[in-house]
Amino acid sequence: DDDIFSSAFCENSEKLINVHLFALATKYYSLSSLGVCTPLEDVLEALKGDSEGATGIKPDEFMNNKKSHEVQVMSELVDSIANHCGIKQVIDIGSGKGYLSSFLSMQYNLKVYGIDSSSSNTNGAHERNKKLKKHWRAYQSRGRENLKSQSLKKANDRPVESEINCKTIHEELLNNASSLQNKDQVIIQDLVPSCGSIEMATPESNTEAEADFVTGTQSHETKPSEEVLAVLNILPADAVEDFSSPHYNCRELCEEEKVQRKMTSLKTKARNSSESNLYFPLTSCITAETELSDIITDLEDCMMVGLHTCGDLAANTLRIFTAKPEIKAICSVGCCYHLLSEQFENQEGNSSELIWGFPMCQYLKDKGWCCGRNARMSACLALERVAVGQMLPTESLFYRAVLQVIIEEIYGVTKSDRHVGKTFSKSSSFIDYVRRSLKKLELDDSKLPDSCIMDYYEKYKHRMNELEAFNMLKVVLAPCIEVLILLDRLCYLKEQENIAWSGLVKLFDPVKSPRCYAVIALKNQSCS
Repeated sequence: DDDIFSSAFCENSEKLINVHLFALATKYYSLSSLGVCTPLEDVLEALKGDSEGATGIKPDEFMNNKKSHEVQVMSELVDSIANHCGIKQVIDIGSGKGYLSSFLSMQYNLKVYGIDSSSSNTNGAHERNKKLKKHWRAYQSRGRENLKSQSLKKANDRPVESEINCKTIHEELLNNASSLQNKDQVIIQDLVPSCGSIEMATPESNTEAEADFVTGTQSHETKPSEEVLAVLNILPADAVEDFSSPHYNCRELCEEEKVQRKMTSLKTKARNSSESNLYFPLTSCITAETELSDIITDLEDCMMVGLHTCGDLAANTLRIFTAKPEIKAICSVGCCYHLLSEQFENQEGNSSELIWGFPMCQYLKDKGWCCGRNARMSACLALERVAVGQMLPTESLFYRAVLQVIIEEIYGVTKSDRHVGKTFSKSSSFIDYVRRSLKKLELDDSKLPDSCIMDYYEKYKHRMNELEAFNMLKVVLAPCIEVLILLDRLCYLKEQENIAWSGLVKLFDPVKSPRCYAVIALKNQSCS
């Protein structure tokens, strides 16, 4: 196969001469074709055991479509891994605004530490938590008033039932209480309104919602309205303030029911005292040498997660995972491959003493493998999005290419530590784009008249089609470069002796979330 695909290039000039064969080769070497990924369904089935999945928070109420998709899929997998390993603590590396962290804490009652290097992210998370608690209190207050008015209306309209009916209600309550107590947790859901960037986090609770919810089961004639039930649609049972006063036709509770209520109440109090504030945003820069116990004082057996950990952070989380006995599992989705540091990219000094983002595995280190920045940049492109018609931003790429010619020919600059950034979206024309960019690069634009700028534009605009074709070839090649980076990380885990299982899993729809592959690993149970 290698010999066949090599004929896509001219042997002498090494130029591409067969585009069709090139496209076939890139498809052949993509993750989907190589057969090295483990299907998500198989992983969930293997981890499931006797546990039951939590029901339905709808994250799209407070996240965009992409983030909602990512958080919902990844959190289900993380919860399954945590249950399989028997752990309740999760460390979210590069947690950003905390969407995954807060969802894990609320939906699955996990104790989550979200660590991010940006203080603005963690400070923002604290503020969003405060705002969200206000929303919860407003819902609770409204629900309390609605239920109270309903109870009064039903009490006036409903005749007193017979003692036989009363006995039937008691039996139903006992059965419901017994059934709910046999579960690890009672998930109560809430339809939270869209709150912009407000992020979800488990609030403090000083009430006994689970006890009252269990014993507050009502007869069919006294069911609360849909609006009241909607209040109970997102929070864990121990995070919801009780707003119901059970109304029964029986004057006294039987002794067995009293015991049930008391036991449930004690259970809820114990859980409230130990599991309030289940999401903790922290600010810290994570490196391969980071001691988590210095950041998290109550570090215990846990798992590490990362949703689109940037550049070297993805590699460093894998190194921390293998080195720290407390971390029993990892689920990491990387991104920003162009920001990876490469050991063999610059051969200056003794690079072997440093810790690099690529390569990680000994196999590629022995070969001295190097991708280079251009290849890593290509790995970030989204083939699946282009395939469904979300075309590349050709005009902005053209602007950037012509700008490169200008700064080299006019200013003699070939390298710069500064970046143009998202200047295109803020520019009204090519002239405006060039002047904004020169200011960002700290270059004097006064010696460059508008006519000169437009001359460059006119000189190269007929080559825009060439630029588009070139970038399409980069898009087609992107999955192959991503394969190399991901397999390097997987091979690194395979080289470790304390890993029971490791694999690559396609988590997300690549059209919604192009960086869709997770590196997952579980340690041997004997490791401590």
